[in-house]
Amino acid sequence: MNTRMKRMWADKTLYLMLLPCIIYFVLFHVWPIIGMKLAFYDYRILGDHEFVGLKYFKELFSTPVFANVLQNTLIISAMKMFLIFPIPICFALMLNEFANGKFRKAVQVVSYLPHFLSWVVIAGIWFEFLSPSTGAVNEFVKALGMPAKDFLTDKDSIRWVLLASEAWRSIGWDSIIFLAAIMGVSPSLYEAAYVDGASRWHIVTRIVLPHLYVPMVTIFILNVGFIMNAGLDQVLNFTNDSVNSQIDIIDTYVYRVGLINGQYSFATAANLFKSLIGVVLVLSTHFISKKLTNKGAW
Repeated sequence: MNTRMKRMWADKTLYLMLLPCIIYFVLFHVWPIIGMKLAFYDYRILGDHEFVGLKYFKELFSTPVFANVLQNTLIISAMKMFLIFPIPICFALMLNEFANGKFRKAVQVVSYLPHFLSWVVIAGIWFEFLSPSTGAVNEFVKALGMPAKDFLTDKDSIRWVLLASEAWRSIGWDSIIFLAAIMGVSPSLYEAAYVDGASRWHIVTRIVLPHLYVPMVTIFILNVGFIMNAGLDQVLNFTNDSVNSQIDIIDTYVYRVGLINGQYSFATAANLFKSLIGVVLVLSTHFISKKLTNKGAW
């Protein structure tokens, strides 16, 4: 038995704990890749599928609605990636500054809770929060002497509603990895900094932030890979006829064309295109990061 196998055997309990996660990814993320070949075949309920090459990809790129769907996907994903990404980092830094440990834990628990809510529940909460008649936001707006506004049916506001609800749901949960990195900073570094007369600002910028660099780069690279995933569950729960043109994304387009209209090959081609773009972006960002900073996702 070689050294690697000996180490794996010694940590067999940890690998058994990892097994359910591996099974999940194999069943729902690896095995479906085989079904992607349907993008190159004409789907038939009975009999063999007929190979049609790039037929459905040509149809996809020539469909006028796909250009709007692709644009919406990129805009919403970019908003989430660039505007939300710094918030969990700042939140983790803020939690680290709390001297009262009990208060910090209470804030952490409360901030984690939205992550465990389904988008159906979250959408219901935000519908009440933004209601033009009784919502807290519009009550405040009316108190300022301005007319109430229906944010959920306003084309100029709906993307910002998606952004705000996503930030509310993920800020606490996404801060865990950054908070763990902060907790891993050696206390001797803090002690040496205090002895040298460093202020709290210098400690944060010169000691804490450099320890967050690796997780920040890794998470950013992974987020780039998911730029084509703008949030199917979220958009389905927030969409309506008034704003659908602004938030109709590739995932909802695939859902509508594939599952509802039964155009399985066409929908598979759209989803395969999205997946390939994600893979290319992850690899490109990783190699660029390795070239410039010698750090990447792996």
